[in-house]
Amino acid sequence: MSISHTVSRSAGEVLRKSRAGNEKLASVKLGRGRPATIRVASDWFDNGSMLPVRCTVDGEGEAPPLRWSGLPSEAKSLVLVCEDPDAPTPEPFVHWLVYDIQPGLEALDMSALARVRQGENSKLRTGFTPAAPPPGHGLHHYHFQLFALDMPVNLEEGAGRSKLFGAMQGRVVAWGEVVGMYQRE
Repeated sequence: MSISHTVSRSAGEVLRKSRAGNEKLASVKLGRGRPATIRVASDWFDNGSMLPVRCTVDGEGEAPPLRWSGLPSEAKSLVLVCEDPDAPTPEPFVHWLVYDIQPGLEALDMSALARVRQGENSKLRTGFTPAAPPPGHGLHHYHFQLFALDMPVNLEEGAGRSKLFGAMQGRVVAWGEVVGMYQRE
């Protein structure tokens, strides 16, 4: 084990109880107490199971393909928000923001990304940031939350979490999620 890994693991253990918290997830802030009615799934992992290594910093760092069903008829636009509420940060760590997804699109994979807009994640980049919890920090949960809105978002590429949430406020008609987990020792 390298010295840098040992230091990282020690820091992760010290921060183990420090977490943003589920109450700060987009689904809580924007879902307004609605139960999840959209069915979201991935061919790469089951809900509540471990993310494949290929979706993490320890693998290729690929975004998992997602699919959904059960959209309400009033959906005019979809937004995907992937957050980690277990991050030792004040707000959940944003791994992926995707918006202006047309309701006719039933899945999101690499080929569909040309037809949507992506926002700025917590690394201040557009696109997917792979799972990379601090070693020794414990199990992290990655919430891939899909929101159906009653109108398009109309934001330029690269909008951040606050700007996107502001545009979504009061417009969510349904939501759903699939959760993957990962930890590093």
